[in-house]
Amino acid sequence: MHSGRSPGQAALSLSTREAGPATVIAVGGEADLDNVGGLGAALDAAARSPEGPVVLDLAELTFADSTTINVLLRAYGVLGPRLRLAALTPFLERVLGVTGVSEVVPVFRTVAEALENDAV
Repeated sequence: MHSGRSPGQAALSLSTREAGPATVIAVGGEADLDNVGGLGAALDAAARSPEGPVVLDLAELTFADSTTINVLLRAYGVLGPRLRLAALTPFLERVLGVTGVSEVVPVFRTVAEALENDAV
């Protein structure tokens, strides 16, 4: 399937780091049907850790389609409140608000706030 991405447009980028007991996954670029499997795999790997939050740093994510929403909801089904979304762009705030995801998955203004919250 063609994503409609023009040459030179950002694809999905992922980087994972440990922050104490937490796993932080920084997500950047565009997440869509063509590439969201990488995000799903990163979340699956983080879910294998028996404890500690999994924080998605979404500050650099510029686009997310419905498959991305499904990946987030599936991850929440596995991780529960261990999954935390942080640093949403205005676009993502709107998408996650309209779809109701932000009513289910904990959302924090910054990665630091997500790491400081001890709801898990």
